[in-house]
Amino acid sequence: MYLVLVILIVIVCILLGLIVLIQNPKGGGLNSNFSSSSQMMGVQKTGDFLEKGTWVLAIALMIFSLAVNVVAKNGPSSANNIQNQDQIEKASKPAAPVSGPLNLPAAPAAAPTPAKK
Repeated sequence: MYLVLVILIVIVCILLGLIVLIQNPKGGGLNSNFSSSSQMMGVQKTGDFLEKGTWVLAIALMIFSLAVNVVAKNGPSSANNIQNQDQIEKASKPAAPVSGPLNLPAAPAAAPTPAKK
């Protein structure tokens, strides 16, 4: 579920970037291309379509971001949790059994101090 939401967020971000780049703040951009060549959507309707598309994609991005946050808070699934526990147990076990106490070198004997009279 997490991966699906992340993929949807990436797609929405790409579409949102394209729609924003198509628009021109001075009223030009894609609007000016449709003024004489095609009256199917018209100049004003193209601007409305791009503006509504921007709002829809921005809202979708916010919703998907909140959904990813909710899914991520639930933690890993039980199958992943079991696999992680197995790896932790294997890593915490010693690789070779210890066969008795370690023989540490003896500390050097200190020189005897002369006794006071």
